[in-house]
Amino acid sequence: MAEIIVVDDDPSVALMVADYLGAKGHSVRIAHDGAELRAMIATGPADLVVLDLNMPGETGFALARWLREHHDLGIVMLTGADSAFDRVAGLEVGADDYIAKPFAPAELEARIAAILRRRNPRVSEGLPSLPPGCVAFGAYAFDPKKRSLADPAGAPVTLTPMELDLVAVFAGHPGRVFTRDELLDLAPPRGDDPFDRSIDSRINRLRRRLETDPSKPELIKTLRGAGYVYPRPHA
Repeated sequence: MAEIIVVDDDPSVALMVADYLGAKGHSVRIAHDGAELRAMIATGPADLVVLDLNMPGETGFALARWLREHHDLGIVMLTGADSAFDRVAGLEVGADDYIAKPFAPAELEARIAAILRRRNPRVSEGLPSLPPGCVAFGAYAFDPKKRSLADPAGAPVTLTPMELDLVAVFAGHPGRVFTRDELLDLAPPRGDDPFDRSIDSRINRLRRRLETDPSKPELIKTLRGAGYVYPRPHA
């Protein structure tokens, strides 16, 4: 699930939110002001911050602006003032959503889940966030520049250059159907590939390496008479 920081100067509210989100499987830390928030992010990144608007000292507006300038994460703002001005101002400084106190914890959790799905579908599926520059390939993370693939735990997956070519094609074009001829053009034979050079054999080898059940593939599906496709992940 997600790494979340709750920032509120009211300990009872912060603890209530943290307990509820923790029960939903998220990892939650509590900060009571801007200084604690900055220190926490310095020691470990977060996927989302639940941020109280009205705090003494550095306000939620200022912290949201700082977060958006320096970190790529979701922001939900909390406030006791349900005014159109505060709502618009919060969104203008970079908040993804806004909820007024008092609120139902279930509503807050639903809004958080929606933000996580929009920002990174992997988080909502219980997978770690993608490293910078990487794209998802199912539960795997593919780095196009480094031409490397990592499993959900972050461990490197050893593939041949041609297999990496195929991963690059599918990961870069979710939902697109590729014919066998197109795949041969985009992932041509290489000197270190096995002798059997048919695209079907290569796909089968890649499935054996990456699929949970190669007989029922989820990453690379066969469309009879058309070719192969990496299905578009659900948002």
